[in-house]
Amino acid sequence: MGHLDSEPTGYLSNVDPVMRRLIEEIGPFSLKSRIRRSSFESLARAIAFQQLHDKAAESILRRFIALFPGRRFPRPDELLAMHMQSIRKAGFSRPKILALRDLATKTLDGTVPTNRMIRQLADGAIIRRLIEVRGIGQWTVEMLLIFQLGRPDVLPVDDFGLRNGFRIAYKRPTMPTPKQLLQYGERWRPHRTVASWYLWRAADREKQGMKVL
Repeated sequence: MGHLDSEPTGYLSNVDPVMRRLIEEIGPFSLKSRIRRSSFESLARAIAFQQLHDKAAESILRRFIALFPGRRFPRPDELLAMHMQSIRKAGFSRPKILALRDLATKTLDGTVPTNRMIRQLADGAIIRRLIEVRGIGQWTVEMLLIFQLGRPDVLPVDDFGLRNGFRIAYKRPTMPTPKQLLQYGERWRPHRTVASWYLWRAADREKQGMKVL
């Protein structure tokens, strides 16, 4: 285990024996942040994936991006200039088009921070600003904080997989409520992202028939 991983996992092992066992069984923390996309692109993709299977969402996104030749992804002003009917034909529902247009508007007016600005903001400030966008909730922003920005202390308590992983690892008869998970997770600060990753792995192993001992 590299020295960068040893501090969070060592800390979690010391404060929580169940987490220690999970870390020993699963191995080193290996979450890598994704390619750094703009907040606008990340949130637009998140809107596309809401309530859809991955393949369907990817297909819609491909058709949407094809509306903007020569662009890897459209800019907010280009999206606003595109006729709604064209975006509808790409496969987006009307509520999602309204969400995309609101996202573009709020990116242009500065509500959605630039990549440079977002690096200087605390997690809570990022959440407060981004949930102002139509169709974007706290869970979506928390996924961006973890998987794109690599923030170390995020605990997405509304995530079903995370709560299920906790139920499995801690041998609870029922799913914890978000409030119960939040309270228990206080002991994991300031490494709640790492704890979340291990709970997701616990849920994955259960799904694959490899129960946590």
